[in-house]
Amino acid sequence: MGKRLGMRGKNSPYTYEQAGVSIEAGNALVRAIAPLAKATARPGATGELGGFGGFFDPKAAGYEDPLLVAANDGVGTKLKLAIDHDMHGGVGIDLVAMCVNDLIVQGAEPLFFLDYFATGKLENGVAERVVAGIAEGCKQAGCALIGGETAEMPGMYADGDYDLAGFCVGAVERGEQLTGERVGAGDVLVGLTSSGVHSNGFSLVRRLASDFGWKLDAPAPFDPQRRLLDTLIEPTRIYVASLLPLIRAGLVNGLAHITGGGLLENIPRILPEGAHAIVDADAWEQPALMAFLQSQGNIAPEEMARTFNCGIGMVLSVSADRVDVVEERLQAAGETPVRVGEIAVGERGCTVRASAGTWSADRSWEASHFG
Repeated sequence: MGKRLGMRGKNSPYTYEQAGVSIEAGNALVRAIAPLAKATARPGATGELGGFGGFFDPKAAGYEDPLLVAANDGVGTKLKLAIDHDMHGGVGIDLVAMCVNDLIVQGAEPLFFLDYFATGKLENGVAERVVAGIAEGCKQAGCALIGGETAEMPGMYADGDYDLAGFCVGAVERGEQLTGERVGAGDVLVGLTSSGVHSNGFSLVRRLASDFGWKLDAPAPFDPQRRLLDTLIEPTRIYVASLLPLIRAGLVNGLAHITGGGLLENIPRILPEGAHAIVDADAWEQPALMAFLQSQGNIAPEEMARTFNCGIGMVLSVSADRVDVVEERLQAAGETPVRVGEIAVGERGCTVRASAGTWSADRSWEASHFG
């Protein structure tokens, strides 16, 4: 017997759309998101969506001798929360935040952004909502959305699922980059508050939600004015606008973006040899959301400090004689700075100290030897 042809005749022509890919849907998406991308225009960005690539002119952006800095990232399993509850706008902001916050800690101004959106089938305006969030994140960061890729791949993703990746390029004038070399003993560590879990630790969050049967659409146990879901899916904060003026004024010695690895593993990434960060967990009150996560999972303090941001999304290392000025400028920019510790002489690493009752701990925990 020959191969079964189903309802198709032996010589029936095949089309790409019958295989599950709609070129028209892709073209319609480009038309829909073009105004969103145009709204992110900034000096240096040229061209329109739809070309084979996007141009950027650093001189038009005001740079004389720039070093280019590149970063790429994703949103992680926070996407599953967005997909399962049809809340797609915020994850675009998350995507941008994870990239641009990684650039600003190196002293670089984010210049342009590209995204990658992959799904089994384009439908229901989901991609437009995601890209609208990406455009909003770019506006917050002051960078241009100059292009991206939309991949429709039948059979690669379950119905309704999609994945995201972001790519951002920034610039810093040669000699002004932050490498951690200026960080030293006596520096004060200043933390900037987070907006929630941000985009790290969601595999654990989702596991807790499943194991304990959280009612995500109900009011949060710690905030009856908001749904638990809304507190969890709150977009990552973008710190670029607050930090860039301080960097250009030479007021910051080092910056650490608190992502996967938490306080324990991210602060050592900006330390030179012979410098040890000491973080005082008593210096700020753990946010109610973090306390909820810890209590639900009976999570050890060290695990909290290594998994979640614990309420601090960015840490600045500042010379002691400049702290007052830095805090004043951060407050004027709408931030809530908190002095969370200091840099001491010692083995390269980080120690988080907590007294009895703080994060349910009566001890300290540390991490060292980070390359």
